[in-house]
Amino acid sequence: MTMFSRRRLLASGTVLPLCVACESLGVSGGGGDAFRIVLLGQALIQYSPRPGEWRDEEKFAALFAGADACFTDLETAIRGAHPGKPTREGMFVHIADPSVLDTLKHVNVTMLATSNNHAYDLNSEGVMDAISEIERRGFAHAGSGATLQDATAPAYRRTPHGTVALVSMATGAIREGGAATATRPGVNEIRRGPSGALNAGDVARTCAAIAEAAKTADIVIAYHHNHYWEKDMAATPAWQRALARQCVDAGASVFASHGAPLLQGIEIYRGRPIFYDLGSFFFQTATTPNAYGPEVWQSVIADCRFSKAGVESVMLMPVQLNAVGENGPGDLKTRGLPSRAQGADAGHILKHLEEMCAPFGTTLTIEDGRAVVKLSV
Repeated sequence: MTMFSRRRLLASGTVLPLCVACESLGVSGGGGDAFRIVLLGQALIQYSPRPGEWRDEEKFAALFAGADACFTDLETAIRGAHPGKPTREGMFVHIADPSVLDTLKHVNVTMLATSNNHAYDLNSEGVMDAISEIERRGFAHAGSGATLQDATAPAYRRTPHGTVALVSMATGAIREGGAATATRPGVNEIRRGPSGALNAGDVARTCAAIAEAAKTADIVIAYHHNHYWEKDMAATPAWQRALARQCVDAGASVFASHGAPLLQGIEIYRGRPIFYDLGSFFFQTATTPNAYGPEVWQSVIADCRFSKAGVESVMLMPVQLNAVGENGPGDLKTRGLPSRAQGADAGHILKHLEEMCAPFGTTLTIEDGRAVVKLSV
């Protein structure tokens, strides 16, 4: 059965030229036939910043404007027209008004994953409300839907350079009732059995969607949201590495993951980049500032250039989030907002990432507050 969702097809993606501000950050507009794909950390965004509260908002908007696709994971349930009963209590309920989507749209995010452990925080009604509000704003999206077929189906974004597709999945911490079925809304879950092995049918279904997308799309993003963490959250499980490689073998141009709210390493497999965790772009969590450690307030933006033959370059820009809001620890509305890391902070983040990449045989060239991934020939 063909996994195709008409509502997920963004018939024409608008790609704006980069402005002078972007050139000053060391990023030039994609010319010729090159695709520019920007991958962000996850967006746990529960409040829309008021004018002036997010000081780097316009800088990021300018930076992302020239991308064929700018991608993140929406780590928040959206309170729409038909809100369901919350399925969680306390600080780990992530619910936001639709205005947070306007914030993401303003900074030129264009593709969203919705397969994660918080998509079901407002029950099945919340899953569908989020999709409705996302589509109203023109995002391409994948990872949840009215049925399992919809949740697994690729999303497509048309650009002047060609088509970018997204297939999205989740493992771990999916609450009872949150996984999509043939008759129930939810997320595309890949289950794990008592032995620790991933469900072969779930993997095959998701890889089939990737293969389908690769038939017509020029670039395929495979996204994975993981909550089957190791004791050390920063460690990449062997099974996740195997899953990423299966997705690339199926046709993914790039594999990106979030879940553990911190950076993990990067692997180049068959000439294609695998980002095992990009950390957070927004992290408006209600946990205490020291609940996880300083690493959760650091991430990178992956600015990737692709030709139709494969990846040409991967440039990494470090991001620093504020652990405390403008008005103190209780000010969640201005907490966890991203800024471009500078100076010693930028160097620290990139050096840490370099250490995380070493076990995968990946090397970085760090210079002028950014890093370039050395690609295998």
